Amino acid sequence: MTSVASSFEIRRRAIRLWLLAIATLIFVTVSVGGATRLTESGLSIVEWKPVTGVIPPFDAAAWQTEFDKYKAITQYRERHPGMSLDEFKTIYWWEWTHRLLARLIGGVFLVPFLWFLWRGWIDPPLRTRLWTIFALGAALGVVGWLMVASGLSERIRVSQYWLAFHLTLACLIFAAIVWTAEAVAPRAAIVVPRRIRVGALVVLVLILVQIYLGALVSGTRAGLIYNTWPLIDGALVPEPARLFFDVPLWRNFFENTLTVQFDHRMVAYALEFFVLLHAVDVVRTVRGGAALTGALALASGVTLQVTLGIATLVHQAPLALALPHQALALAVLAIAAVHARRLAREHTEVGAAARDAGTPRWGRAT
Repeated sequence: MTSVASSFEIRRRAIRLWLLAIATLIFVTVSVGGATRLTESGLSIVEWKPVTGVIPPFDAAAWQTEFDKYKAITQYRERHPGMSLDEFKTIYWWEWTHRLLARLIGGVFLVPFLWFLWRGWIDPPLRTRLWTIFALGAALGVVGWLMVASGLSERIRVSQYWLAFHLTLACLIFAAIVWTAEAVAPRAAIVVPRRIRVGALVVLVLILVQIYLGALVSGTRAGLIYNTWPLIDGALVPEPARLFFDVPLWRNFFENTLTVQFDHRMVAYALEFFVLLHAVDVVRTVRGGAALTGALALASGVTLQVTLGIATLVHQAPLALALPHQALALAVLAIAAVHARRLAREHTEVGAAARDAGTPRWGRAT
């Protein structure tokens, strides 16, 4: 019995480490994607070649061919008409690295996953969840190309709609991986009032909403204007006529730079309020343990992120501030996912079958 339990723990630890490795790769990939966006490198590769695209140009002729393709799009003609080949190589490597990392995530996910399935280490509920995450990852690749394609016509940058969808979907996958890694951890369920569990989930959802709004700010370049705080356009709340001048009304929330930035500010304030309220509730209700640690870490992370966001805004989004701002958003999202999962009623186990001696569900053991 002891050996079976020990074997189960080893398997569970292996699966958790695998999931954490994937989460780390996603974190790096999204960070590189942020640098790609901020350096205007995302349109440097104008074709989508999922397999052969992994091979970069190796000689002068190949580089010139890629450069000529970039010269044919509007961004080059209107934004970088005097760009040299060496300058093009710099932006090309950013985009190529981002795509390479995305491909790497697919392999790191799928190969061990299939091996775990063959060994019978994963139970049906977890298997379904992981297949769903994999499908979302495949969809993310398609969305990424549609985002790039949106900037290859008459636009000089990608559509903010596709950009926000792409980043938010990546963050949703990241949160799902972190949540699942925590779910398979050998921890006892934490007993707290329902309102605290709900509060943790509300904060998690607000963080995802705020990331989406931040992507809209980036996609519309709204962070380069209205660079004052706490006032925006000379007021705490701009005139409705300026917030909602576009028709139909809904377009203001996605295309009006004043409205886009104002929404991002307001949700930041709401998030800060709710996370502090949640932390106070946990402090007053729970005397210690993981619930208290998670709530305080989350409150600290959100407060730091709000502060960094203000600094990024007033300095007109320099790379040295904008990149840490995005990276910290992912870190806060991870903290929120772990915290919310720890407060859930039960923890998912790798599966009752994994407690057995190792008989595979399909295939033959090796």
